[in-house]
Amino acid sequence: MLARNDSLVTEFILAGLTDHPELQQPLFYLFLMIYIVTTVGNLGLIMLIGLNSHLHTPMYYFLFNLSFIDLCYASVFTPKMLINFVSRKNIISYVGCMTQLFFFLFFVISECYMLTSMAYDRYVAICNPLLYKVTMSHQACSMLTFAAYMMGFAGATAHTGCMLRLTFCNVNTINHYLCDILPLLQLSCSSTYVNEVVVLIVVGINITVPCFTILISYIFILTSILRIKSTQGRSKAFSTCSSHVIAISLFFGSAAFMYLNYSSGSMDLGKISSVVYTNVIPMLNPLIYSLRNKDIKVTLRKALFQIQERNMF
Repeated sequence: MLARNDSLVTEFILAGLTDHPELQQPLFYLFLMIYIVTTVGNLGLIMLIGLNSHLHTPMYYFLFNLSFIDLCYASVFTPKMLINFVSRKNIISYVGCMTQLFFFLFFVISECYMLTSMAYDRYVAICNPLLYKVTMSHQACSMLTFAAYMMGFAGATAHTGCMLRLTFCNVNTINHYLCDILPLLQLSCSSTYVNEVVVLIVVGINITVPCFTILISYIFILTSILRIKSTQGRSKAFSTCSSHVIAISLFFGSAAFMYLNYSSGSMDLGKISSVVYTNVIPMLNPLIYSLRNKDIKVTLRKALFQIQERNMF
């Protein structure tokens, strides 16, 4: 994947989040705290779901994979970002930049489809509860998860492959804190027409398909919930979807806001808005699903109680 390099540039300089030296240290501690919370939260959910057999259901299977993606996703660029806050020169090699771009896109696109799979899971659970176990079998869940990762791999390969064909000449300062598509395209001294077409097609598919599937799923879910006569039944149905609705709203909303800022030419505002998309959401997802989920809260209390008992004896 990274074999070809027609560029004159062998390394890039990451401009970072801000060029104000007095903000570097406070931002380092802020993002270090965010990364620690992200790592502990997602790793905690992975262990909690993996070690408790009563959580081995389709919903938690997808949540397990979502936490894994968020953990890897944040780890692709945050350690480098933290180093850059305390370094004098924020250098990343050409190969390192392309590798970071590939894995960043792989996990972002995979998350899009994992959230889509979770929406389909909720649709089946609420609209076809009697067929839930048959429809959302282990084989079906594995296929949906595999498809999510394959879409991530295909999208990341297409974007990175097209980026490798570009030539980067004298200008090598990326106006961002990570290697992303649009900031890199601005540095190219060769034609970016093919890249722009690929961005239009791949991003179009990876936004339209998940958004359309999620929208249709929730239209059917809302219709089914409104048919429930009891208030308690409606409340229970809404509560099972609320965490997922918050997660997809944050993910797609912040991503759209970030790329709209980039397309309008506001790179600085785009960088600030991308913090929510790249740093805050991987931290919030485990909090959203744990604080609003009764099963997770009960399992967590039991686990903490068992740890406390072991320490006492």
